[in-house]
Amino acid sequence: MSLAPRGLTVENAAAYAGCRTVSAFRDRVRRGILPGPIPGTHSWDRKAIDAALDKASGLTQGRAATELDHWISRHADRA
Repeated sequence: MSLAPRGLTVENAAAYAGCRTVSAFRDRVRRGILPGPIPGTHSWDRKAIDAALDKASGLTQGRAATELDHWISRHADRA
């Protein structure tokens, strides 16, 4: 059985988010488009990346904010 990892390295997170380079990924994190790593780690949460991309794409309009949305908002400044 193969499980898709939820915690991603910066290289895997960049590829997952569709960035051609880690530098482009880090720039999007710096600009607040994508979340930073899980606090205290060097791992990115795949679901947090999904949520950030949904928000950036306008896919979250019209729905109530989830606990994940609140978590992302609180941690965006730490990136």
